[in-house]
Amino acid sequence: MLGKSITAAAVADGATVISADIFSAHDLDNGKLHMDITDERSVKEGIAVLLEKYGRIDGWVNNAYPRTKDWGNKLEDIPFESWQKNVDMHLNGYFLCSKSILEAMKPQQAGVVINMSSIYGMVGPDFSIYEGTSMTMPAAYSAIKGALINLTRYLAAYYGPQGIRVNCVSPGGIFDHQPESFVTRYEAKVPLRRMGTPEDIAQGVCFLLSENASYITGHNLVIDGGWTAI
Repeated sequence: MLGKSITAAAVADGATVISADIFSAHDLDNGKLHMDITDERSVKEGIAVLLEKYGRIDGWVNNAYPRTKDWGNKLEDIPFESWQKNVDMHLNGYFLCSKSILEAMKPQQAGVVINMSSIYGMVGPDFSIYEGTSMTMPAAYSAIKGALINLTRYLAAYYGPQGIRVNCVSPGGIFDHQPESFVTRYEAKVPLRRMGTPEDIAQGVCFLLSENASYITGHNLVIDGGWTAI
């Protein structure tokens, strides 16, 4: 959902966009690239394919959302093995992609990397909005997204001297046909009185990718309708 909107917005801005996905095959002419973010060989091979075709990579957005089948279990029902696997796939996958692409960007002394985080990497969940539904906020999600915010700061400090910018974006709740009771509670709490849309987030990502953000690095852009302001 977010990936499609980010892609569409970047294309509208004139960018050449390639979507890397574990379920895709290499088809650069149609904007597709096979990549498994948990596999170092797959990540490095994918970057090599892009560099061979285009000569450089100017922007990279870590937006993949790998998770186990029991994702969404309540805390007391989360097996430790599941916790470990989710952290390994998501957080460690973002680290692997970031390290690999940042090193590829060093010779060009320019580039932008964006990590997708979340408001729940910044604040604790309001569990009352989930009451009466089967939904909850997965514990690993909060831990992973919080870690990504500070990893972004670290990478921004480390690669800044090479002219490379690293930022993250923290969306608030995105409407995706959730139960009506959840939507009602969420919208009553957020100052703008509505849930976000993928397009709301995509515009912020494209801003950080652009030269309009040329002096912004190590920043966490919060796009949440004011949720974290109160």
